[in-house]
Amino acid sequence: RPPEDEEEEAEVGWQEKLFSQFEVDLYLNESACQTPLDRQYHEEIRKLEKAGGRKNFRIFTYTDHDRFTNLEELCQKVTDSDHEVPSYLAERMANVRRRRQDRRPVEPSSLKSKIITWEPSEEFIKNNHVINTPVQTMYIMGDLGPYGKLGHREYEHVLCTIKVDGNGVITVKPDFTGTKGPYRIELDGEKREVWEYTIENASAQVQPEEEEREQRMLRDLYGRHRDYLNGLVGSEFEMPLPGTLRLFVNGEIVSAQGYEYDNLYVHFFLELPNQWSSPPFQQLSGVTQTCTTKKVGWDKVAYFCYPFTVEMFYTLEDEGVFPYSFPQWPVLYFEVLSLDFWQRYRVEGYGSLVLPASPGAHVLTIPTWRPVELGTVAEMRRFFIGGSPELEDLTYVRVPSTFKGKRLSRFGFRTETTGSVTFRLYCLQQSKAFLESSALRQRMQSVLDRLGGFSQQSSVYNVLEAFQRARRRMQEARESLPQDLISPSASSV
Repeated sequence: RPPEDEEEEAEVGWQEKLFSQFEVDLYLNESACQTPLDRQYHEEIRKLEKAGGRKNFRIFTYTDHDRFTNLEELCQKVTDSDHEVPSYLAERMANVRRRRQDRRPVEPSSLKSKIITWEPSEEFIKNNHVINTPVQTMYIMGDLGPYGKLGHREYEHVLCTIKVDGNGVITVKPDFTGTKGPYRIELDGEKREVWEYTIENASAQVQPEEEEREQRMLRDLYGRHRDYLNGLVGSEFEMPLPGTLRLFVNGEIVSAQGYEYDNLYVHFFLELPNQWSSPPFQQLSGVTQTCTTKKVGWDKVAYFCYPFTVEMFYTLEDEGVFPYSFPQWPVLYFEVLSLDFWQRYRVEGYGSLVLPASPGAHVLTIPTWRPVELGTVAEMRRFFIGGSPELEDLTYVRVPSTFKGKRLSRFGFRTETTGSVTFRLYCLQQSKAFLESSALRQRMQSVLDRLGGFSQQSSVYNVLEAFQRARRRMQEARESLPQDLISPSASSV
């Protein structure tokens, strides 16, 4: 050990530059200064030399503008392996300068007029295809060289890394020591020197008055931002009329699996029963894109991921009179078709789906069927030239909308089970009755019970509950009677 004490303490501010002995020797030579930053450091070091030299010896810093920071961010490894080969993503991330990116805001007009960039540039890819959070970095370093040999790069070690991102998150690595013991750095030289250092937060504590003033300022800022958002969105939302239910369905045709031929597409439409209506601009039918199947296990699956949105209204006509039938819910009819090389289609299956009556997310897989003819001629025609028996009315999948009789016979109608279609539905229900309190809230099973005081569903639930109570009373009375009165085999003398 040298005769003097080898302890040093330095108080460092954010992005405060403390020069190392190596930088002092480098920047004192004016011919070695090439960039404006080098010439600025040259002037600062000259001023330090005139003022008596630098106060720090072993502790120094690298700020956000120094070359060390750029190289350190570029050479970071994902693992601790010495033979690590950087992946494509790691190389792309390394090529992006994450700090001080000048990202110009996109004008709304240009965003609408240019949704797709057909020929993206390298700068466009760097700025949009990789995580690009602006970060400012600062390194607190230690020159742990032998006594009298300061200023050698091989003895420089990172003591602490401080990063501040664009979201205001401060990262200090390693953490402040506090009550923990000091950090240790063991060198690999001949003497195997061990250095210990501590990191403390030297920032002055905020006074209560200043903290309260800052909180008031933040509350005022958040309040103004809330008012601004309310001005954009509006505080009042359109509510349906009393006795009316608004139903939103954000749906997706996810996939179709288990069909005979390839290149599938789905044609669907929504049938609205009585007391249901939709806005004039609402489209109640649609056709998906043609999708090629892929082998998944034993099935051939076509992934459509086709979204659709439907808005409907249900109006309760008369609350006072209890009808003899439950209200019908909208039905989604669909047919799956395949397209061959000659642009001829075949019917692969028919199916129907009753929209869920409860709000929330639903994933439903609906099996399908198709009509068939007897004999091999029909199947050969279907294979070679396309075409197959079709339904004139797609509602024949269920009870047709044009049927007015009491019994529907399907005797003699031959069908064949085919594949299935998977739907994902997100149902939202809106009604003024949701805001009203009711004593029957625990018994209500659907939104229809909230549409009036004596709705159909609640009336049926009341009847069923009264029947259960009467049945329990009858069973209790039967158990309390003597067995000889109940048994039919009891004979009297």
